Amino acid sequence: MPLAVLDPPVVAGPQVIETVAGDQPVGETTRGRSLAGHLLLVVLSLFAVFPIYWMYATSVRRPQDVLDTSPLPWPLSPLSYDYVWHIIPIGKMLLNTFLVAASSSVLQLLVALLAAYAFVAWTFPGRNLVYLLFVGAWLVPFQVTMIPNYVYLSQLGLLNALAGVVVPTVCSTMAIMLLRQHLQAFPKELLDAARMDGRSSWLTLWTVVVPNLRPALASLTIMLFISAWNDYFWPALVLQRTDSVLQIGIRGFLSAEGDNWGAVMAASGIACLPIFALYLILQRQVMDAFVRSGLR
Repeated sequence: MPLAVLDPPVVAGPQVIETVAGDQPVGETTRGRSLAGHLLLVVLSLFAVFPIYWMYATSVRRPQDVLDTSPLPWPLSPLSYDYVWHIIPIGKMLLNTFLVAASSSVLQLLVALLAAYAFVAWTFPGRNLVYLLFVGAWLVPFQVTMIPNYVYLSQLGLLNALAGVVVPTVCSTMAIMLLRQHLQAFPKELLDAARMDGRSSWLTLWTVVVPNLRPALASLTIMLFISAWNDYFWPALVLQRTDSVLQIGIRGFLSAEGDNWGAVMAASGIACLPIFALYLILQRQVMDAFVRSGLR
């Protein structure tokens, strides 16, 4: 009987992995992309920070050197700040601007909270249609509603008054939309439990909903305050007194006789200080405000 001859086992040698030219390990590719991203952020940050630096650099130049284009102001001079402090009541303007911004942001938050709670917690005929009307009103440009609001304030006698700046801005569609998104993600079980506990809708709002939405409400308040503080066109249209708010005071240094750019930059630098202080103190909440404005 013939014997079968078996081939000896083949021992596998070390495998050679062929690499294609240009291939890089995953870690190096990730680090390269991260470095490129950080460089891009640095460049964009410089573009954002340079106008602020130039504002303060111009404000500390000597009056005869205001139009100088040297990047470093030298010699330094506080004459522009001294001029602004003695020409306009900067302290009164800061207080008036703070009152307008605080009143506007608080009232917008209150109206938005009540409206968003009604849209989410209650079911009534035409709810979606009313919400679409809110969204449609948000899409209407301010230039369209500017004249009707101005005429309405004139009939109410609120022109040239701080209340005239606040009243037309009480309802913020953006704030309503953001709070509605947060409330839609709110656990319905908590609302049902409060209802079974015998609490009214008003009591449920302030004892159940508001405590759980405190981070979102704080972030939205900061964003509304910054927006009201930076608003220029509407206060400039309603208020005629040059000693009312900072926006009007800064505009007073620009006239047909000549523009005092040193005073403009100094007053603008003073106007930015409260916002910078707010950002430094509440940096995390400010970042959350802009994140929450784009994410649900």
